Amino acid sequence: MSVARQIEAVRATLKEGVELVAVSKTHPAEAILEAYEVGQRRFGESRPQELKAKYEALPKDILWHMIGHLQTNKVKYIAPFVALIESVDSERLCVAIEREAAKCDRVIDILLEVHVACEESKTGWDWNELQRFVVEGGFAPFAHLRVRGVMGIASNTDDEERIRHDFELLRSCFERLKPSFGASFDTLSMGMSDDYPIAIACGSTSVRVGSLIFGARDYA
Repeated sequence: MSVARQIEAVRATLKEGVELVAVSKTHPAEAILEAYEVGQRRFGESRPQELKAKYEALPKDILWHMIGHLQTNKVKYIAPFVALIESVDSERLCVAIEREAAKCDRVIDILLEVHVACEESKTGWDWNELQRFVVEGGFAPFAHLRVRGVMGIASNTDDEERIRHDFELLRSCFERLKPSFGASFDTLSMGMSDDYPIAIACGSTSVRVGSLIFGARDYA
């Protein structure tokens, strides 16, 4: 399968204004370069050490997104260069990112991951807790964070109505939070290889597509 051909096929299905994040986790640098050579610049990774290694090996104009669950003690690996941390799911993680961003003299863009799926095992803020945290000014102390929007993952199901429900809920969360953060709050990241067309129909501005581009993951 040609990565370049698959990138073009996915791009052809996107509405204007929808950003493609190519999920390259577990795939080698050579596959990322093939996507890079046809103009792809945003790539998503889920393991900080793997992300750091790829950053060091690949062109420096790549915009790296951290999309997996991020442990507070691993923020240091990616803080100097990461373009966007999509999976910010707690105040504790915000504190850790703020600390490492300050050390690097950077303002790091983040998305707030909201839990909407029916699986309790999935990560993300509880909506009521997040709403309360925002209303109480919880983000005010974080001078080195810029909240860009919301990220979420739909339930793992073949039920399209449930998936649509989850995405519509995420869109509602995004709209309700936007007045608290202003013009820079512009990203609604939802939709992956199996469900991104539904996500786009529900208002997604950024989709995270991996297997459709790179094929099955290499876990070796």
